[in-house]
Amino acid sequence: MNIELISLPKIEDYRGNIAVIEKDVIPFEIKRVYYLFDVPSTAKRGGHAHKEQFELLIPLSGSFEVQLKDGNEEKTVAMNKPDKGLLIKSNVWRELDNFSSGAVCLVISSGVYDETDYIRDFDAFITYKNKL
Repeated sequence: MNIELISLPKIEDYRGNIAVIEKDVIPFEIKRVYYLFDVPSTAKRGGHAHKEQFELLIPLSGSFEVQLKDGNEEKTVAMNKPDKGLLIKSNVWRELDNFSSGAVCLVISSGVYDETDYIRDFDAFITYKNKL
């Protein structure tokens, strides 16, 4: 599957730790940053794939799960460490759910918002993948 769990550089200190994203920590130029918060525990986010964009998901606070599908395999990744990021490359379907109370998911993207890059219907995603 076109994903990767990335360990973010961490500076440990008795006063609190710092995770750093700079230089070549992530394999793309940052074009967009946003975050999900106050997501009800019963809600799902995502529900799409990107044709070109890469995204790095980081649980800044709390936890959530990411359901991933590429048309051949399915995987669930539990996100609960703020020094670990889930890199989702292009052509991977994702759904985020099981948000804990107070969870915050930071998303760093390789592209600006472009609706034409999204596939929002799973059947259309499978059709698209089969044409690649």
